[in-house]
Amino acid sequence: MSIDVMVFDDLHLSRSALSALLDQQPGVTVTKSTGSRLAALEFAELHRPDVAVISFDGRDNETVDIAEKIAILPGSRTLLVATACIRSVVRRALDGEIAGMVRRGAPPRRFFEAVHLVHQGERAFDTELTVPAVTGANCPLSPRQLAVLERLDQGDTLEEIAARLFLSEGTVRNYISSVVAKIGARNRIDALRIAREEQWI
Repeated sequence: MSIDVMVFDDLHLSRSALSALLDQQPGVTVTKSTGSRLAALEFAELHRPDVAVISFDGRDNETVDIAEKIAILPGSRTLLVATACIRSVVRRALDGEIAGMVRRGAPPRRFFEAVHLVHQGERAFDTELTVPAVTGANCPLSPRQLAVLERLDQGDTLEEIAARLFLSEGTVRNYISSVVAKIGARNRIDALRIAREEQWI
């Protein structure tokens, strides 16, 4: 029985390469290839592909939103292919309905294996992505400090962060100050820059 796969990638060359690679595999049929998030979601809702292969840069929350919406459709599962993955996105995928995540630089064999595992109802997350996300490897910040930084990175105000995390505004300020000091940043903007570059958030 053929595995019907939909491919989303907003880069034309990359999308074409992924589709061609999949089409060469016995038992795999690419039923849709698109560079539009909306078109990907609409196609998935109408046709329910077995596996939606969704490529992104590792930071795009809108693409992860689409991946999650497709993942909850009956009969469809989602596999993310990313150039890089920040901790928060990996944790979000692990905690949600997304079935797998592989790096774009993974060998084709690993990619095909992930497609088949996802189709079979299993989860397929690369260890090098999940271990740092779960353990916080190489990250000196506490989970609470990371949570504050992540909300700050999303553009939340101090008041909004305090409400979301059930903290006082003064405590949020203290967390931000401690982060700045701990990682040797000049200010909160510099702390966000460092955290992004290190892929802690």
